[in-house]
This record gives sequence, C-alpha cells and structure tokens, in this order.
Amino acid sequence: MQGGAERRGFSLKTLLGFLGPGFLVTVGFVDPGNWATNIEGGSRFGYELLWVVTLGTLMLVLIQHLAAKLGIATAKSLAVNIRDYFPRPVTAFLGVSVVLACIATDVAELLGGAIGFTLLLGMPLWVGGLLTLLIALFLIISQRYHRVETIIVGFLGIITLCYLAELFIVRPEWSAAASGLVVPRVGRESIYVALAILGALVMPHNIFLHSNVIHSREWGISEEEKRELLRYEKMDTILAMTLGWVVNSSMIIVAAAVFFGNHIPVNSIEQASATLKPLAGALAGLLFAVALVFSGVGSSITSSMAEADVITGFLAKPADPRTTFYRVAVFITAIPALLVILFSLDSFRILILSQVVLSLQLPFTLVPLLMLCRSRKVMGGFRSGNAEFAAVVLVAALVIALNGYFLYTTMTGGS
Repeated sequence: MQGGAERRGFSLKTLLGFLGPGFLVTVGFVDPGNWATNIEGGSRFGYELLWVVTLGTLMLVLIQHLAAKLGIATAKSLAVNIRDYFPRPVTAFLGVSVVLACIATDVAELLGGAIGFTLLLGMPLWVGGLLTLLIALFLIISQRYHRVETIIVGFLGIITLCYLAELFIVRPEWSAAASGLVVPRVGRESIYVALAILGALVMPHNIFLHSNVIHSREWGISEEEKRELLRYEKMDTILAMTLGWVVNSSMIIVAAAVFFGNHIPVNSIEQASATLKPLAGALAGLLFAVALVFSGVGSSITSSMAEADVITGFLAKPADPRTTFYRVAVFITAIPALLVILFSLDSFRILILSQVVLSLQLPFTLVPLLMLCRSRKVMGGFRSGNAEFAAVVLVAALVIALNGYFLYTTMTGGS
C-alpha cells in the first residue's frame, strides 16, 4: 500500500498537521489551581520543589498518552468505551462521578479567570467571573473545534511568553534552578506543598478530554496506518506536556526569585500579584495578570468541553457543539460556577472543595482506563504491553496514593 509506505518516514508537515490535541489538554494543567500551588511552593521553599514539576510531567506524559492511545485504537472516547464495556450500574456511577469532578474543575477555572480580570481591569470578582464564563461559552458554542483548538494554542502561547518575559525581569539564580529541576529534595515542611503541586497536574477531565479530542485528526482505518500515525500523537503529547513543564517551572522560579529571595511567603494568587508589583515592577505585575486571564479563560473552555464530551459520551449523544443537546450540556454544567460567583461564596473554601472532589474521583478514571487499555477485546493489537502497563500502573498507584494523602491532610487540617 503506497500511502502507508509514504507515512513510514518522518514528515515534519504531517507532524505539524497533528499538533494540537495535546496542547489543548496542556492548558488544563497550567490552570489557576497550578498557579496557587506553584506560587506557594516557590515563595516558601525557593527552587527546592522544581523537581516535582519534572516528575509530575513525566507521569502525565504516560497517562495522557494512554488516554490518547485508547481513543486512536478504538475510535471512541474513554466515556464511550466505559459505556460499552462496563455494567450499567458501574457506568452510571462512573459517569456521575466524573461529571461532578468536571463541574468542580470548572468552578476553580472560572474563579481563576475572575481573579485575573479583577487584577487586570479592577472589576469586581463576580463581573470578572461572568465575563470569563461568557467568553468560554461563546467560543465553545459558536466555533468549530479546529478554531477553538487554534485559540487555545494561542492562549497557551501568550501564557508562555508572559512567563518567559517575567524570567528575564526577575533574574533568577539559574544554577539553583537547574539543580532544583533534577535533584529531588523534600523536607518535613515541604512535603505537603510538593504533594499539592504533583496532585494538581493529573486531572480526571483532562484524561477524558484527550481520549475524545484526538478524534479531530484522521487516524486511518487499518492497524498499520494507526501505528504509523501513533508516532505523531506521541510527539504531540510530549511536546505539549514539555511546554506545560516550562510554564509550571517558570511559575516556581519567578516565585522563588521574587518572594523567597525577599523572605515573603505567599499562599494566594491575589497576594502574589499585590506583592509582585513593588518587588519586580509594574510590567511584571501586568504580565502576571494577563497570563492569569488567559489561563482562566483557556482552562474554562477545555473544562466545559470535557464536561459536554463526557455527558454526550455516557448518554450516547453526538459530541457536536452544533447540536442542541451539546449546547444544553455546556450551559447546565456552568450553572454551579455561576451560582458561586453570583452569591459571592468563599472562593478559598470552594477551591479546596474542588480539589477534594478531584482527589476522590481520580481513581475512578485511572482504573477503568488501565482496564480498558489492557483488554485485547477492546484494544486489539494496541493492547498495552507488559512494560507499558507496569509503568502506568506504578504511576497510577503513586498518583492515587498521593492524592489520597493530600485529601487526608486537607480534611484533617494537617501539613
């Protein structure tokens, strides 16, 4: 088959055509929740916890690749595969739990965008939240997928440029940063923050989203074609996760250079912005606010997309933004976030609650993913081999254990 033979050699043009789904997912782990944990880690412990971002990114590459591989091999999302291969009561439980996790994530993303608009334009928090919500809903409902993907990649580019510019402004200790990225160091006081940073990287909605948006690319029909093109998915995932690693590392480095260097511990996004301007200048404060706005809006878009994709997948409806059902699903799942804003609920407690919900749900996403990818009936020739399966099981067990510990310490008030 000539077409298959042509695809055997690496093609930069083909790679550029497949780049996108991984970057869409990456916005989800440079979201406001990551901002909060990274800023606290850098301000309290300097460059000491940078290695956690490196470890977390490597773990994330394995899990997100497995989710994308499931989508490619079966031509169906994780939600649809669960519906097809699990008993109905189990499917119902998993569906409800992941929708709740998505809604909790959406609330956190929306609050981040609201804080960004408040810092950037001085508007009330509820106005910033409504603006974030309206922008996200408009872009999802009114645009085709590829346009949304282009917009999200643009948002991610802006966030990256803002933080790279901040690195030049704050002049960090590059030797200490380089060491921190690869040398594990953790103490009794820093272990809790390290767990929070790691736990914020692996999120249920991103796993479901990646298994679905991968279908935006033409993967071919035969197993040979899929295997050939699977290489490009791996490159897309690795490149996208690497960009996320750069952004998350930059957050910690900036916080370490500005706050830790001046002995100022910071544990909130608002406090970071207020403290950054007098220490690093007005431009640094402006870049911080701009990046936060794009992070909040971008992650709100992908979170809402994940919600709608999960609902349509579990209910056997088309995942098409042009359908009435999809649009209704997007609006309904936005209601809890809207209520949080309108009633001015305690944003700090809401963020904590959202992390608790994610920690509780995560095992119910990872375990079905592993079971499906190990099944020859589901995956055929793409079934996870012993080495891949063992690696992902180890990563999943570690993530679940860390999230469990983080959940325990959060609920008991320990640190």
